[in-house]
Amino acid sequence: MAEKPAQVYPGAPANVVHKNDVESAAANSEELRQKKRIKYLTYGIAFVVFQTIVIVIFSLTIMKVKGPKFRVRSASLENFSVGSSDSPSFSASFNAQFGVKNTNFGPYKYDNPTITIAYRGTTLGEATVSKSKANLLSTKKIDFNTDLNLASTGISEWSSDLNSGILPITATSSRLNGKVTLMFIMKKKKSTQMDCTMDLVITTQTIQNIKCK
Repeated sequence: MAEKPAQVYPGAPANVVHKNDVESAAANSEELRQKKRIKYLTYGIAFVVFQTIVIVIFSLTIMKVKGPKFRVRSASLENFSVGSSDSPSFSASFNAQFGVKNTNFGPYKYDNPTITIAYRGTTLGEATVSKSKANLLSTKKIDFNTDLNLASTGISEWSSDLNSGILPITATSSRLNGKVTLMFIMKKKKSTQMDCTMDLVITTQTIQNIKCK
């Protein structure tokens, strides 16, 4: 007896292919969603890291408040007169330019300090500087002048200083108090003092070798 040929079902292959396509599409869709999640997560982490770096830099630079520097920038003399080794005396008009250097990212408003010019601890003259403001990242220049006078017999170094031709002068101040304003709302107190030394050269009647701490 002849064998019956295998029965072929024309619709079967189509059903199998359709099922495989659906499974493949679902797998691809899930893979795409997974890649998007990973991408968004990476972007989120990168954004958080970037924000952290910006905040740290902002805190260490812009928001970090430093004390100002109060110094003598230049000085000169007029109407100079000096006594002898037996008669310690000295007089002159002292003209100087001071500077309040503000290195902060906000203006520094300060009160009026008193400046004292002295020789060997003896006051020659003093005057008060008017209150003012040093703008952000700038130096406020202050013109200063006062009369210097010395009439003392209790300075043991006078004769040797006179013979050397140089009188050591100091310029000091009372505490310079003020506030730095950041972002127009935040205010922080900062203070400093002037502490400078200089040489008064008798022969040339000039101020030289200015040094400030």
